[in-house]
Amino acid sequence: MDTSFIAQEVARLRANTPLVHCIINSVVTGFTANVLLASGAAPAMVDCAGEAGPFARVASALLINVGTPSIEQRAATFEAVQSAREAGTPWVLDPVGVGAALPVRTQECATLIGLRPTVIRGNASEILTLAGISEGGRGMESADSVEVAQEAARSLAQSSGAVVAVSGPVDYLTDGQREFSVANGSTFFTQVTGSGCALGTLMAAFQAGSADLLLSAVAANVFYTVAGEKAATQAAGPGSFAVALLDNLCALSPEEALKAARVS
Repeated sequence: MDTSFIAQEVARLRANTPLVHCIINSVVTGFTANVLLASGAAPAMVDCAGEAGPFARVASALLINVGTPSIEQRAATFEAVQSAREAGTPWVLDPVGVGAALPVRTQECATLIGLRPTVIRGNASEILTLAGISEGGRGMESADSVEVAQEAARSLAQSSGAVVAVSGPVDYLTDGQREFSVANGSTFFTQVTGSGCALGTLMAAFQAGSADLLLSAVAANVFYTVAGEKAATQAAGPGSFAVALLDNLCALSPEEALKAARVS
């Protein structure tokens, strides 16, 4: 398999410094902003109704994360998505915690999918829920395996027109026709709040100006998880891992990301 696109996409991100408009849960704003900065993108956490729409028109990409869906943030979300659609701005949906136990965000995501996100990124239980197969996991944690969610991911990609990315020990990404698995990563990711949210935000950065949305999503996934592998070798625990992750995102070259990639 020719994976040279990974290095090309990382180099493109660094050359363009995309401005990523983030409407994201309040638990992880600082960490995700730092992930974008370390990677070579520029974050903007604009989640105020009245500002989100105008800002989405000038941003390079938009990230919608429903982890803390306040009334104000939900209004800003739909305002930003509508503006992004009108401007042709790529946008990523991260359906944090969707399922029967959390009906507000679940209904919000069902509506957002109809507005044609560029990428949908979630854990296996979240993707199964969006595909109408499951009622969700254990809050924000998946109760299902990536393998179980693969057919649901393909179906959701075909019906929504989005690239669907399923996170787990081995990540799975598909546009409904093509598919990739990425085996890089570290178990420390599961011990750092916001690590999955940050990946969704980084995927938005890689979508900006992309000529192939699936390959850009795969490259973002590889870049992030390879940096995590390197960080894990330097860390004594999840706290030092989070710091080392930022350092390695900043230092990781396109060539190093390509060489370390375990993609099938």
